[in-house]
Amino acid sequence: MVCDATMRVHPIPGAALSPHSHPEIVTVIGAGLAGAEAAWQLAVRGVPVRLLEMRPTVNSPAHHTGGLAELVCSNSFKSLDTATAPGMLKRELRALGSVILSVADATAVPAGAALAVDRADFSAAVTRTIEAHPLIELVREEAVSIPDGDVILATGPLTSRGLEPSLSALVGDERLAFFDAAAPIVAAESIDMRFAFRASRYDKGGGADYINCPLDRDTYDRFLTELLGARRVIPKEFEQKDLFQACQPVEEVARCGPDALRFGAMKPVGLIDPNTGERPWAVLQLRAENRDGTAFNLVGCQTNLTFGEQKRVFSLIPALLHAEFLRFGVMHRNTFVDAPRLLSPDLSVKANPRVRIAGQLSGTEGYLEAAASGLIAALGIIDARSGSHMLPLPPETALGSLIAYATDPATDRYQPMHVNIGIMPPMPSIRAKRARRAAIADRAGAAIEQFASANAAAIEPAVHAAQGIAR
Repeated sequence: MVCDATMRVHPIPGAALSPHSHPEIVTVIGAGLAGAEAAWQLAVRGVPVRLLEMRPTVNSPAHHTGGLAELVCSNSFKSLDTATAPGMLKRELRALGSVILSVADATAVPAGAALAVDRADFSAAVTRTIEAHPLIELVREEAVSIPDGDVILATGPLTSRGLEPSLSALVGDERLAFFDAAAPIVAAESIDMRFAFRASRYDKGGGADYINCPLDRDTYDRFLTELLGARRVIPKEFEQKDLFQACQPVEEVARCGPDALRFGAMKPVGLIDPNTGERPWAVLQLRAENRDGTAFNLVGCQTNLTFGEQKRVFSLIPALLHAEFLRFGVMHRNTFVDAPRLLSPDLSVKANPRVRIAGQLSGTEGYLEAAASGLIAALGIIDARSGSHMLPLPPETALGSLIAYATDPATDRYQPMHVNIGIMPPMPSIRAKRARRAAIADRAGAAIEQFASANAAAIEPAVHAAQGIAR
């Protein structure tokens, strides 16, 4: 949607934080997870920021509000277990003083061994935090050019059409665009609990944070048949290779084979149906969308089916026969740059180092990964201005390995990536999988502690400020 109120971004003579009156100002374009994190990280270190956010003046196809850091695909920040890569990332972000993680902790909802948030509370809290900081000027307008001075581009996977020409001129034709998918949400009261049960896999976390919808073999086979034959919003020529890897529509995953979902989003491992005393053939898990538990997300069921087909197909699951859909799944555009060829380890553009690219636009996949790259972009500016040479982070850390992967010219056929143990330096001398992962986690913990200690003067302002964020 293009709004008549769209304005070009130019220095504004006489403005409180304009580049003319404050040459040290940093312009951050996009106030999603990466942009909000970057702006806050700079501001708590005394750097004035002009934060540009086009919503609600110009809306995106996926967002529904004008709130900052709005979550559009899921409300989950993944595992809290520090033996996992997402858990390691959380530990590292706490050590670095992430505002996004602090707000997530403060607005958390029960989700077993994972960190999930109340979406509305989370976005509102991030918005209040950013608006309250005296060194952040939040400007509600669309950027259609890249201004002078230090700039962080954090426009996300839905970079506006207005900014695309400037982005193309900056990075060339290496930019890629494709689609991302979001899952449906149903009303809790419409779930038929006669055909569902509460439990977390292996009773982890709260033990009963998920609603599980079991399917026997016949029901699963019928569901699969109807899912594969259902009408989609976009043409069938839209192939799997064009889709964001971690947000594959459930129907695309199903095309990989009859057991793809049973070994993926609908895997029954770690769950026993109390009605039968046995493990189901397949299970659809529902995760709370808000603190009150009145809305539930169909985990792993991001989809490109038409709204009518979504209701028809998902209602084949017994517990969802009469489900009320509060939001249907949607497809939306996703844009990212070829980071290994374009970006330095501090996320600056090699051809124009005053500009940095963070968040999903840089190819970091996942909510906390986006925020983390915003943090790195901010530290890169602090690094460049102070000559402190903090960066890059140790590659033994989850975040350090992610940035190293994203900016390594040897990374071929680059695709968006989330933190995972597979991109971290291996420890082949330890053969047992569990012991090896524990050792990798211990190594990452020691590395981030050493980094934070060695750079305490630069890190502690953010850590102390993040710790002061209250619910």
